[in-house]
Amino acid sequence: MRSDLPSGTVTFLFTDVAGSTRLLHEHGDAYADLLAGHHATVRSALSTHSGVEVDTQGDAFFAAFARASDAVEAALDIRDGLHDGPIRVRIGIHTGEPLITQEGYIGLDVHRAARIAAAAHGGQVVLSRSTRELLDADDEVRDLGEHRLKDLIEAERLFQLGDGEFPALRTLDATNLPVAASPLLGRGREVAELVGLLRDGRLVTITGPGGSGKTRLALQVAAELVGTASDGVFWVPLGSLTDPALVSSEIAQALGAPDDLNGFLRDRDVVLLLDNFEHLLAASRTVADMLAAAARLRVLTTSRAPLRIAGEAEYPLDPLDRTDAVALFVERARAVGRDVEASPTVEALCARLDSLPLAIELAAARMRLLAPDALLARLERALPLLTDGSRDAPERQRTLRATIEWSYNLLDDDSRRLLARLAVFAGSFPVEAAEAVCDATLGDLSSLVDLSLLKPIGDERLLMLETIREYGLERLTESGEEATLRVRHAQEFARLAERAYEQRGEAESEWSNRLDRDHDDLRAALDWLSKTAPDAALELAGAVGWFWFTRGYLAEGDTRLRATIAGSDTNGRALARALTASGSLAARVGLVDEGRMRLIDAVTRWKKLGDGKETAAALEALGWLLVYDAGDDAAALSIFEEAHAVWHELGEHVGETRALVGVCQVLVALGEVERAEALSHDLLQRANGDVRTTHFAMHFLADCSLIRGDCGEAKQRYGESLRAALEIGDVIETSIEVQGVAMAIAGEGQSARALELAAAVEALWRSLGTDLHVTFWDRLLERYLGEARAAAGIDADAAWARGRALAFDDAVALALQEVVVPTT
Repeated sequence: MRSDLPSGTVTFLFTDVAGSTRLLHEHGDAYADLLAGHHATVRSALSTHSGVEVDTQGDAFFAAFARASDAVEAALDIRDGLHDGPIRVRIGIHTGEPLITQEGYIGLDVHRAARIAAAAHGGQVVLSRSTRELLDADDEVRDLGEHRLKDLIEAERLFQLGDGEFPALRTLDATNLPVAASPLLGRGREVAELVGLLRDGRLVTITGPGGSGKTRLALQVAAELVGTASDGVFWVPLGSLTDPALVSSEIAQALGAPDDLNGFLRDRDVVLLLDNFEHLLAASRTVADMLAAAARLRVLTTSRAPLRIAGEAEYPLDPLDRTDAVALFVERARAVGRDVEASPTVEALCARLDSLPLAIELAAARMRLLAPDALLARLERALPLLTDGSRDAPERQRTLRATIEWSYNLLDDDSRRLLARLAVFAGSFPVEAAEAVCDATLGDLSSLVDLSLLKPIGDERLLMLETIREYGLERLTESGEEATLRVRHAQEFARLAERAYEQRGEAESEWSNRLDRDHDDLRAALDWLSKTAPDAALELAGAVGWFWFTRGYLAEGDTRLRATIAGSDTNGRALARALTASGSLAARVGLVDEGRMRLIDAVTRWKKLGDGKETAAALEALGWLLVYDAGDDAAALSIFEEAHAVWHELGEHVGETRALVGVCQVLVALGEVERAEALSHDLLQRANGDVRTTHFAMHFLADCSLIRGDCGEAKQRYGESLRAALEIGDVIETSIEVQGVAMAIAGEGQSARALELAAAVEALWRSLGTDLHVTFWDRLLERYLGEARAAAGIDADAAWARGRALAFDDAVALALQEVVVPTT
């Protein structure tokens, strides 16, 4: 959060160059010099009058002042400083009490100030009433009367600084757009893109699920277009209409047109907003005929499905982004009397509500009775809680349930059945899984996509918003099919887990990425099987254990494997595999002795079963436990050598290489640098494209460099190993490479950055529930980070605190910035 931003009562100043496109054409390359002079004038005025430059975009400035009088003086300096040149700026000033978050100012006052500036003309300074009331009575200010700004809310009394003569303010005029209860929060990018689409095209349809804010966004876009259509901008609400044949007469009534609607529109420059078209798609021909008859007509529609007529540009509307969702919640909560600040709890609330504007507004209304923590606890299921909408909203928009039901009722029986079945998926899901589990066809799925009940998200995957899924689950339960669908769902993801397990050695990165995408459904399948088929649950947990280990789901994996082992009476392969995974995970969460016993048990069982591959894999897991968690290098070396012998007897080259990786790790731990380096180079040759082997080989080479004190070489090698760890998605190995970079740059004298990176790793490990200690590695950390702490002196604790607060992804990015990997 910026510490220089004024807080409390703040006066905002927005500036914008009038006619910048024309100026660019007139002055060509010289415009750059003109713009530089403009920037210098604005910044000089801000500096002179204690203004803080909040943001600059192109030729527009956003500044904040602690005092309204300072903002006005700065505006006068800007206006007068540019008076003799070709550049003229419009300036808007407004005073309010905004919120300050990590991203800066949020709230209605920011939007209000921007709107006031947008209404002004070049050379004109316009003030809001709240700013005017803070100025001296004898200041030269002209009352411009009340104006509806393009934020659509109630009229605002505006004032002009000075007595200059300007055209009427650019506010709403020829339009029947309704007065909105509050300004639109966020959606700036969407508004700009839609305005651009309607500038270049003639028919744009905003599509999206119920509650995503299509109508409010469309109204804002329509407001932006006021003044660009000489015959006006008109809103035609269609939600209450039931007969497609009446669409034409509804439009005519809104326009005041005679019976011949197309004839009336023929020579007119009009923008039409046709709102809520999804249940009237049979009237799409009416829209096509209007566009064919009237060359200057532009049409913006909102619908849960596109119209599918020539020239249509579909604009799928996503939920709000995180920042805008939080801002909306805070504003609406404050409107009902609850003083709420942006916080992780509010972020979690918005995420739970899919960042849907309607759901957020309904939840914020509950702030009358519940604090954010209490509301989050009650949002186990959103639909029953979010019931009381605004009384002046259409009936179908008063509750989240009614909004979803509106879409559901538009479906035929087969599509309703499919929507209910698809609710069995817990997260995004592949098209092929929908076909296998729900007997879906591509045509069926496309129909639900068209009505915004499903969202394509790439890689032949689909997403159903959580609020829609809850509704679908209710319908699935009512249908009596839930148990059957749960079984089919569990079987499908069990098959996926088994394929991943079998191919994890040859295509680890590909399959770990796939399991990560389907992790929510794997969890749901495991939850169901744990209740209904404990032996099948054990099979599934054992198949997924390697993924939990490499991707850092350590505590979850340990807990789930313990539960499935305890819940099943089976023996044989399923139990041996589960014990192998459970032993590794237990050790990583600090239960080293228990983990070792489980792995020894697993090795014994695999040997009795006569499965050489699984025996060798379990031996490797035991060897790594002895290195990383038990610090028993001699025992680990013996175990890795035994695994290598098994793989060699089986003729498994890849397995032999993996066992040699373990041997090399022990050599490094024992300080046998020359042997370790030689074996590491051999491993690079044997890797043959295997990313994990390459990662370990480069890591060992880096360790050897660091042990010798060659920090520059170590940094380079840790960097290469870090890139490989990122490619395979192994969280723990990635964090170890960040530690390696930290030690290397500490040896180069970058003490503060080294401590930040090391602290970020510590914070990650704590969040994962692990705390790795390897004797030789701990000695290296003590040597290099100890020197860094001593060099940083009194700043060491501050650097460590910064690192602890750093997101791990950001720490990785910083580590990569420190590394220079030579190109070949």
